[in-house]
Amino acid sequence: MTDKKSERDLSDRKFYPADKEAEFEKTQLQTPQTAHPAYKLAFQDTDFLLRDELRPVRFQLELLKPEMLLDEAGVGSTLVMYGSARIPPEDACEAALEGAKDLPEDERRVVENLVKKSKYYTEAYKLARIASERSIIENGKRQFVVCSGGGPSIMEAANKGASDAGAESVGLNIILPHEQAPNQYVTPYLSLNFHYFALRKMHFLLRAKAVAVFPGGFGTFDEFFELLTLIQTGKMKPMPILLFGKDFWTRVIDFEALADEGTISRKDLDLFRWCEDAQEAWDHISAFYEL
Repeated sequence: MTDKKSERDLSDRKFYPADKEAEFEKTQLQTPQTAHPAYKLAFQDTDFLLRDELRPVRFQLELLKPEMLLDEAGVGSTLVMYGSARIPPEDACEAALEGAKDLPEDERRVVENLVKKSKYYTEAYKLARIASERSIIENGKRQFVVCSGGGPSIMEAANKGASDAGAESVGLNIILPHEQAPNQYVTPYLSLNFHYFALRKMHFLLRAKAVAVFPGGFGTFDEFFELLTLIQTGKMKPMPILLFGKDFWTRVIDFEALADEGTISRKDLDLFRWCEDAQEAWDHISAFYEL
């Protein structure tokens, strides 16, 4: 029976919400017409939504859902942390080296190189914890909420640092062909999943007020260089970009050579700041924003 009071409510909409319409559909008579996929409501028709022609709609949904959830969660800004999914925590180094003893020399050297970078797991943890313990609130929104890619290693360290500080943190995971899952320290209702790398990268930066970049692979390079490009070209306002691991980065990328060759301006090298220590990184963020 219709609620007569709600019919007289001037603030109530006259159209039924979509979830109610979906309930109505379940009460439809079963006929050859209603049983056919063509009869499904478009927003409940998964096969329809996954068609190639619907890609623009999926783009929009993947942009909109995280934006709405983060806004509803009161996340005003984020401290984004990029880095490898392969660097072990320091307490796992001994076991990693022991397990590598009988490997071929080149494989053993890879393990040893990863172990050498384990200190960055610790620094990522410390930076996330420092930022989370500050609990900065502005305009009713939480600021510098830790945000990672939601995976293992450096990403795990970031979410763990926030968790151990008693704070929530964001994990922007992505569907990959191999089995994987968000790390256990991501706040469940802030654990977001993506199909499109482009939309995921956009959400990393939409709320970012500072970005810490640790040693990493193709994904970290992609995210780091896109951020540099956005600021270099004026598409984004400047922000603190803390680059951890000078020995690593200067060995794999010759930044000075890029400037010498003229393919970037020498002043572009000032877009980021070298860091080795979490407190140093946070002090730079604090100075930039006069916290």
